[in-house]
Amino acid sequence: MPLASGSYNARANIAKLSALVVAGKSARGGPMQQIADWLERLGLGQYVQAFAENEIDLSVLPHLTDQDLKDIGLPLGPRRKILAAVGKDPVATEVKSEPSVRSEPKPQEVAERRQVTVMFSDLVGSTALSARMDPEDLREVISAYQKCVAEAMRRFGGFVAKYMGDGVLVYFGYPQAHEDDAAQAVRAGLDLIATVTGLKSPASLQTRVGIATGMVVVGDLIGSGEAQERGIVGETPNLSARLQSIAEPNTVVIAEGTRNLLGNLFELEDLGPKDLKGIAGPARAWAALRANSVESRFEALHMTGLAALVGREEESELLMRRWSRAKTGEGQVVLLSGEPGIGKSRLTAGLLECLVAEPHTRLRYFCSPQHTDSALYPVIGQMERAAELARDDAWQAKLDKLDAVLAQTSTSVQDAALFAEMLSLPNDGSYPTLDLTAQQRRQRTLEALTAQVVRLASRQPVLMIFEDAH
Repeated sequence: MPLASGSYNARANIAKLSALVVAGKSARGGPMQQIADWLERLGLGQYVQAFAENEIDLSVLPHLTDQDLKDIGLPLGPRRKILAAVGKDPVATEVKSEPSVRSEPKPQEVAERRQVTVMFSDLVGSTALSARMDPEDLREVISAYQKCVAEAMRRFGGFVAKYMGDGVLVYFGYPQAHEDDAAQAVRAGLDLIATVTGLKSPASLQTRVGIATGMVVVGDLIGSGEAQERGIVGETPNLSARLQSIAEPNTVVIAEGTRNLLGNLFELEDLGPKDLKGIAGPARAWAALRANSVESRFEALHMTGLAALVGREEESELLMRRWSRAKTGEGQVVLLSGEPGIGKSRLTAGLLECLVAEPHTRLRYFCSPQHTDSALYPVIGQMERAAELARDDAWQAKLDKLDAVLAQTSTSVQDAALFAEMLSLPNDGSYPTLDLTAQQRRQRTLEALTAQVVRLASRQPVLMIFEDAH
């Protein structure tokens, strides 16, 4: 597990920061990870940092010149090696032909046995709609619904396998598997319901979603031309379709196999055992209501306790050494990077266990691949948890809670106004109205967040943890 660490200095006009920042990043094949892997294959791994600092990814490679490489500090030999590889390396050649498009994983041509989460969604009342709507109008309604499904599945990593009139069959875990496919399927289902409900349509639209997880054989090409599809064999797709049929409108119903993979990530309603046509014996079912406001995705998935940390003595000792240096006023940053499932979150949990008796301030930020377009998403989540904002709180109650938590760090009223706006809370008149451009507002918000960390670090050491950085 690669660990990168380093120091940072506080500004000259404030006390030194006693802070350790730990960032966990899954190597999911992002643009900079791809360029790092490519340079490693060329034996030029020492130049990864130079490429990262200049935001050079695979799509930029075909356009690099010798002068470009010289400008970022590469000697003659490595420059020649890179320029030669751009024309010969298959990865670079593939990018050259289509530099601005990230290639999606293609389904295998051969069927394979694997665990897949299958979703079946259906438009409620489509038969009644067909009886009272003109066929062309109905076609537009169903087309809008299908576009909603396709967009929601794309955002959450689903593979749309088949459209069946007003029904859609979706796979999570095929053609590309992820560690959180079951959770992503539930998020996609909840998002789909919210999106379909908000569609502008001549009739009010509702949908039902059934989700099941299990072993299947998937990948056979069935049919030809426009009717060609990826076949799937097993009980799982049948189970998801049956669950969809018993779901109430605008409800996601999940099977036991999916429930076992969700931990405490969602608020669920136990529907008890259900007799489903074609399914042997009663099948337990749950309705997924909404995502839980959990502090840690890792802890939510390990409700029964954590396994012992084995073989990570060196990494654990490095983290503790960095923490010791941070406590002396020399701020530290550590990056934990590696493939999903190798123990990054467990190593971080081990650090928290070691520090449980030490006085310090802990700030935890949880990133999400679904919110990469919102840089402050993890900051917003952390502040909502710190202020204990509940989903059903009135906006005035939320403002009162925010004021209470900000008072602990003597936050100025101007900074409080920026934080309230960041949390999408209305100004009740207790905050000044700030006449700022979008760029000025962003800069002031970042400065306010930095000042708050500085105030916390002036009192006692601060441990900041960023999980699932992207």
